[in-house]
Amino acid sequence: MEFRLLGPVSAFTGDKEVPLGPPKRRAVLALLLLADGTPVSAERIIDALWDTRPPTHARTIVYGHISALRGLMRTTPAAELVTGSGGYALRAAPGSVDVRRFHDLACRAAAVSAERRAALLVEALGLWRGQALGGIGDTPSLSAAADQLMEERLVALERYANALHACGNGANALALLRPAAENHPLRESLIAATVRSLHAADRQGDALALFRRTQQLLAQELGVDPGPALSKAYLDVLHSRPPHPPATGTPPPAAPGPQRAADPAAAPHPSPPVPCLLPRAPAGFTGRTADLARLTAVASAGTATLSVVTGPAGVGKTSLALHWAHAHADDFPDGILYADLHTLEQDGTGRPHAGVLHDFLSALGVEEERLPRHGRAAETLYRSLLADRRALILLDNARDSAQVRPLLPGTPRCTVLVTSRNRLEGLVATDCARLLPLQHLVPTDGVHILRGVIGELRVAAEPAAAEELSALCDGLPLALRLAAARLVARPRLTLRAMADDLADEHQRLSLLATEDLGVAATLRLSAQQLPAAGALLFRQLALHVGSELDGGAAAALSGVPPAAARAALEELAAAHLVEERAGGRYLMHDLVRLYARSLPAQADATGLERLLVHYLAAARAAAAAAEPGSQPCCSLPPQASPPGPPPAFADRAAAMAWYVTERANLTAAVAAAAQAGHPELAWRLAVQLWPLIVRQVHDGWEPTLEHGLAAAVALGDTDAESRLCALLGWVLTENGRHTAALTHLSRAPDLALRAGDRRGQVIALINWAAALERTGELTDAGIRREEAARMARSLAHPHTETLALYHLATHLLTVGRPHEALSRCRHALTLAPHQQSDERRALLLTTCGNALQALGRGSEARHCLHQAAALSGGTGGARGHARTSGLAPSGAASVHVRALTG
Repeated sequence: MEFRLLGPVSAFTGDKEVPLGPPKRRAVLALLLLADGTPVSAERIIDALWDTRPPTHARTIVYGHISALRGLMRTTPAAELVTGSGGYALRAAPGSVDVRRFHDLACRAAAVSAERRAALLVEALGLWRGQALGGIGDTPSLSAAADQLMEERLVALERYANALHACGNGANALALLRPAAENHPLRESLIAATVRSLHAADRQGDALALFRRTQQLLAQELGVDPGPALSKAYLDVLHSRPPHPPATGTPPPAAPGPQRAADPAAAPHPSPPVPCLLPRAPAGFTGRTADLARLTAVASAGTATLSVVTGPAGVGKTSLALHWAHAHADDFPDGILYADLHTLEQDGTGRPHAGVLHDFLSALGVEEERLPRHGRAAETLYRSLLADRRALILLDNARDSAQVRPLLPGTPRCTVLVTSRNRLEGLVATDCARLLPLQHLVPTDGVHILRGVIGELRVAAEPAAAEELSALCDGLPLALRLAAARLVARPRLTLRAMADDLADEHQRLSLLATEDLGVAATLRLSAQQLPAAGALLFRQLALHVGSELDGGAAAALSGVPPAAARAALEELAAAHLVEERAGGRYLMHDLVRLYARSLPAQADATGLERLLVHYLAAARAAAAAAEPGSQPCCSLPPQASPPGPPPAFADRAAAMAWYVTERANLTAAVAAAAQAGHPELAWRLAVQLWPLIVRQVHDGWEPTLEHGLAAAVALGDTDAESRLCALLGWVLTENGRHTAALTHLSRAPDLALRAGDRRGQVIALINWAAALERTGELTDAGIRREEAARMARSLAHPHTETLALYHLATHLLTVGRPHEALSRCRHALTLAPHQQSDERRALLLTTCGNALQALGRGSEARHCLHQAAALSGGTGGARGHARTSGLAPSGAASVHVRALTG
């Protein structure tokens, strides 16, 4: 596994990105990686994540993130997350962390030749993919860490430029220096390096202009003059001769001897026109430093270059291309051609290449009467005119590869830049195009756009609301500028009020529109160009309950086979209407989802029911794999048929990973089922979440379980109501809400009895007793423990009797009756031992050991506890193992779902 911090915080296995979870979990990972194996305390993590106002349960949240990361690390030998007295330490394999590789390369470059130093430093700089520690928030601690990394990058960049100058190749540093100088206009050492590189590239005018601009900025912003290094670079430009003198000025004296008559054929011809068809540069362009550098690197490669900037509608492809073209206009002395290819014809197709060639040939000086009438002749003339030119051809908003190919020049001297909402993989295959995908902006970069439009004061007054606005706009520059325009037009509208308005999904798209521009309009164009299968799936995505989905969910929504659904997802990904993630999953951003839902009643409503049944069948399969040998806690509703085979899970770990990945979809599915009039699906989906609930009991499950319980009550299904009362009551107990818990738990035994579920009645009594113990009502708790054990014995079901005896034993131990506790535990260990899991036997042995210790039989106690530790994998004893899996005596009610399922 490879960890990347020099850009958005991410992890990769090969070419596939590993899902890391929410921003704060990524921040925890970044803190551990930056510590480079040194333990990081929970307090330091809390300080970094929340600065001065952490939430009440901050430590619990951190433990949850650590637990999730530890599970992730178990999938790779490249890293290990360990806990010690000093905190948490992440030991990553050498070379698996880009920050460490960057530091190693920079250190190795210290004592080598200039040529070798330049090679090592450019390799180090190539590890950067944008703003360091992107996408994890901007608390002071995290911002300071990101700023430190950026400082190290700038130092390495300046060392790289100096090494190239020492080799006589200073001009080659411009590709990286110019974007950095634009973003750090007051860093004198960086400006000095850029001035020297411009001079080395025979661009003395640009070098002097950059110096004077910096001199003025230093005076205005800081009230100082340029320092010695920058002043020296300026004087070097003034006092040195350019490497290639200009071809103007007084001609040299003629050589002695007879003069030849002037040759009319040698008379100078009029110079061909130098076209510049670029629209004006985008105002207020900000950020995208890494993307601009990548464009520059491709254009500077020295061979025929074709770059395709791809990305979703509104992400800023055109702005990036135009900004880069204006910044590098001097690199193309023979002109810049531009065409917007998305202008629609009457039949809805894009602009034909013949019309574009007509405009290009006219700009290149071909008179109207000489313009070829046939397309092939026009292409030939176009390529002939460009054969000896160094020009830029910018083709904006291309629909597909076929629209671009006739407009490609035949000369290696020209650079072609294409923007498209589609990936144009055909150009990659046939023309070696370089794809440059643009990602959504992280919230902090989005705030920069807001700041540039509405001003620093309004953003500084409401920084949290500004970041929330950026997130609500999905990090799309178009949406951000539309929101900013609304704020500019309404100076009394606060950023908080604007964010609250956008939080209402029913009006978000209408708010992100002006008189002639809107997010919905740009998305409509992308949707119109989809093939039939992709268009069908896009319509059905309006019914999806979450933001992520896989091929199985797509097949259920659209009613097509899984292979066809995966192909349709690929079509949507190619059009950037969904974003491909690791593990065959796809993300639909909020604005795209809202647009799909805004389409007038185009979706087939039966797709939602198919999706809900798909999730229920998949959850049943996951529960069976998570608890082998258990019986399903519910069946599929009558007449419900899964749209396809459920996923197969190799083991418990795979099943639990699926639960974690699908949690948001599953909880949303419960609410959607209840709202859409499918209560028989709502309660089943809710109760099938139990394997994850027992392991993450503090993660806010109450609303989902309340939806499920309400659905069971609406159906009048006492069996379903009993199960939901027991599960919800346990969750409330574990979260300290004892009064509310007892309200549900006290009803569960009678409901189970009315449903004819005697095993369910036993478990309901166990759970009720656990809640009573939490409130100190030990006598009442003991009565229910004894009753549960008696009932379980009459069932002739070893699994249930074992659980009842275990919980009775823990109670007896609590009230000071160790001899009876030992007897109950030993009896439980004899009940169908071959059917008992190691986890359960470890719990029983631990309780035996505690009882023996209370009786003063230390040697026997140690023997039992050693056996328990061996069964629990040596991870700190059975009790510690049980707590991590939600089965500790303090949370005894957690086993209720296990008993319900067999």
